[in-house]
Amino acid sequence: MTRSDFRVPQHATADLDGATVLGTVARGKHLLIRFAPSDGRGVTLHTHLKMEGVWHVHRPGSRWRRPAHEARVVLGTAGWEAVGFALGVVALVPTADEDEVVGHLGPDLLGPDWDEDEAVSRLVADPTRTIGEALLDQTNLAGVGSVYRSELCFVAGLHPRTPVGDVADLRRVVRRAKQMLELNKGRTERVTTGSTRGGRLWVYGRRGPCPRCGTTVLHEEFGPQGQERIAYWCPSCQRAP
Repeated sequence: MTRSDFRVPQHATADLDGATVLGTVARGKHLLIRFAPSDGRGVTLHTHLKMEGVWHVHRPGSRWRRPAHEARVVLGTAGWEAVGFALGVVALVPTADEDEVVGHLGPDLLGPDWDEDEAVSRLVADPTRTIGEALLDQTNLAGVGSVYRSELCFVAGLHPRTPVGDVADLRRVVRRAKQMLELNKGRTERVTTGSTRGGRLWVYGRRGPCPRCGTTVLHEEFGPQGQERIAYWCPSCQRAP
């Protein structure tokens, strides 16, 4: 590391210059960048993009693609610069204590610890909860956000307000979630329709006709108070419970 600039109050004086970057690991929607400082005590930068955050990587001296006032972290090496903009979470923790910030997560759909049986077991623990809320709960399975929630419910023919206990084949939904994330992990844009041209998504963000039946796609925000997230669905392909 040749530069480290933390633009958040709790870490404003942190200095990782001279540290070695050991790697970056994703745990669900959490990002963990691990460093080996010169003092030998491993430290991890824990960030979460939330809804607005993004990391951009470019050559030093390149013009930033977001306003400077949105930058929360700047990390630099001799050949590259990584800038985290509008990050929802920025925290430095001892690498040995990573479990304190991500240990609550369920099985990671793209992680080496993926466990389908455990994910299904966690989902069915509350059969009265809506499938839309249950899929977003990262303690059930880690990795599904608002986009994948809407797309998964569509391809499964499930209204997002369907109770988990009424889902005929929950294991199939979980497997489709795994498949969707696996197919998209190397892409810069998400694709759930199978086509990289035209409509890449079935219903998320759509304000017009359903691509399958032509019915107008609906949307609304729902979820626990203060954690409401928008969901899209087709009222014909996904009938309300």
